[in-house]
Amino acid sequence: MKKCLILINAYSRLKSSLNQSERLKEELEKLGVTVDILPNDFFAAQIDCLGNIQTKTQEYDFCIYLDKDKYISHMLEKSGLRLFNSHEAIRLCDDKMLTSITLADSKIPMPKTLAGLLCYDEGAEIAEETFKRIENELGYPVVVKTSFGSLGKGVFKADNRAELVEIANNLKCTPHLFQQFVKSSSGMDIRVIVIGGKFVASMIRSSNGDFRSNLELGGRAQAFTPPKEVISLCERTAKLLKLDYCGIDVLFGGEGYCICEVNSNAFFGGIEKVTNINIAKAYAEYIYNSVYKGE
Repeated sequence: MKKCLILINAYSRLKSSLNQSERLKEELEKLGVTVDILPNDFFAAQIDCLGNIQTKTQEYDFCIYLDKDKYISHMLEKSGLRLFNSHEAIRLCDDKMLTSITLADSKIPMPKTLAGLLCYDEGAEIAEETFKRIENELGYPVVVKTSFGSLGKGVFKADNRAELVEIANNLKCTPHLFQQFVKSSSGMDIRVIVIGGKFVASMIRSSNGDFRSNLELGGRAQAFTPPKEVISLCERTAKLLKLDYCGIDVLFGGEGYCICEVNSNAFFGGIEKVTNINIAKAYAEYIYNSVYKGE
């Protein structure tokens, strides 16, 4: 019997997240695969007193990992269970700074980025010279992002020194980064879905009242046929990060398109609606053929 485990975050109650797992289950079951959807709170993997990794997933052929817990994903993969996406791909995409570092030196255009300084002391003061250097490198507005986060959360814009000081002080003990603001793409981007290294669908997201375009924050979307330049850029990005599936956010740069972020577990409910493309089916078929090819 063909059997799949879909692991979801134990605490998430987002409709978009639940829809994703249910749609994938629906499409996999059409292919003859039995699917269990489980919250990631049953300690699927653990290390015993002899240093061995013990798992509770032996009955499954593979796992669609819709969580970002890198410890469980690492142990499951070390135990021999195949994950979609892989542990390494999830690790690199979950940390926005690691994503940028991984893509660097591969001719992937991105906004100019500075890594936030590591701080362990809430009472520590950020030196004025630090703010001057950020201003000199990036100008205003400047985007400040927590390194971990999705759905537009943890993304801020500072229009002046006072706002930059406030945001930086609030985030100083949290992994974060500073990024050049791409004015030509304010409140607008392209969301591209790539599966198995190949372009599948895209839409333009836009917002009138927010510099972020996320649908979860009230943004609007419409189907979009991207130019070959964008398709090539996104396919290269997905391959560099070794992603089976991802959603890539592309900005309209003044001198061309550039990569903003890459999401290894991008929700596809919105893009399915506006494009009428069955993303869940495409992903399920890719996984099925990857696992059961030759049978």
